Amino acid sequence: MARTDARMNLLDATLTAWIIEGADVFDARGLAGFCADQGLSRSTANRHAARIRERGRWELDSRRPRSSPTRTTDAVESHIIALRTELGRDNGADNIRYELTKIAAEHDWAGKGWKIPARSTINNILTRHGLVTPEPKKRPKSSYRRFQYARPRDCYQIDATEVVLAGGGKATVFEVIDDCTRTLVATYVCHAETTAGAITAIGKAFTDYGVPAIVLSDNGMAFSAMASKGRSKFGAFVNSSGARLIHSSPYHPQTNGKVERHHRTFKEWLTDQPTRPATTTQLQKSCLRYQKFYNTQRRHSAVNMPPEQAWNAAATLGGPQHLPAQVDATVGTHSVSDSGVISVGDHTISVGRPHAHTRVTVLRDGNHITTYKTSGEVLGHLHLNTDKRYQGQLHRPAA
Repeated sequence: MARTDARMNLLDATLTAWIIEGADVFDARGLAGFCADQGLSRSTANRHAARIRERGRWELDSRRPRSSPTRTTDAVESHIIALRTELGRDNGADNIRYELTKIAAEHDWAGKGWKIPARSTINNILTRHGLVTPEPKKRPKSSYRRFQYARPRDCYQIDATEVVLAGGGKATVFEVIDDCTRTLVATYVCHAETTAGAITAIGKAFTDYGVPAIVLSDNGMAFSAMASKGRSKFGAFVNSSGARLIHSSPYHPQTNGKVERHHRTFKEWLTDQPTRPATTTQLQKSCLRYQKFYNTQRRHSAVNMPPEQAWNAAATLGGPQHLPAQVDATVGTHSVSDSGVISVGDHTISVGRPHAHTRVTVLRDGNHITTYKTSGEVLGHLHLNTDKRYQGQLHRPAA
């Protein structure tokens, strides 16, 4: 390719010197001999020579077609740019396309012959207008393996995040997300990440949306600080309500990833607001306004609709009456034998004699097993060896 380009550049320079400047550039064989020496087509040389005579110089013609019937119209492109600004930075091509679908139906785009662009086209338009920040190191979506419960109220995830107020002060926002539909079931503001704040937040979720089968939290002090009889106040409240508490494990992919990612969405929305809350009271009002917007208006990519719409469309709801249904893992409660062993399918696992005659929660993702106490504390984990019945002792979590 490089050699061909070099020959064509030589041809154009030679023809320009011959035709425009009148230079004696060929031997006795003329243009035909030059083409033979350079391995060029005579017809190509004649075409280039004719263009130089016509225009007074050599210039490449654009290969762009004279018409593009499928090109996105300027009006649709304007809608895309406007939606990027209106929806905010956290809304990419998928959410913009979702909103375009509603606009197209409302304004009869089909009747005008306008089409809703593909996701890739919307991305190209945003990039062309400088509205996309390149992230070359960002992990592609196709590399993720999503783990989620099958029904609303199978599992709530709770976590807290710190927010800086307008005056420079700080406040804590507890957020509770439904694992299946991503519905924000509770948002609660307090001065610090405390057990009392965590209990208030999860209690509000229970009151407004119902008690789930499982509550998933990290190992922060608000969720795991021990009270009397070796049980956390937060865990005691969750269990007394009928739900089962489990803490996320560093050995297992079933972490608080959904609610932790949601913190970023909330903070970006808050940053884009005209004024920043200066007090916890103002912040709570902003949180409730955001909760309504997020649940009812903003499309979530995981469910391809606003979260509350996905909740309302569910055929059944989960709850403490039965174990949660999952699409890619199983959860079960198992009795520990007097020798400290549980059975998982065709396999037996030792959880230790100190746990004899208790019940434990077992979460199985493929051949990965994580076992929890009723308090939510991780007992241990292991990978099943399918060739063996007895799997040995659980691997204990790091201290």
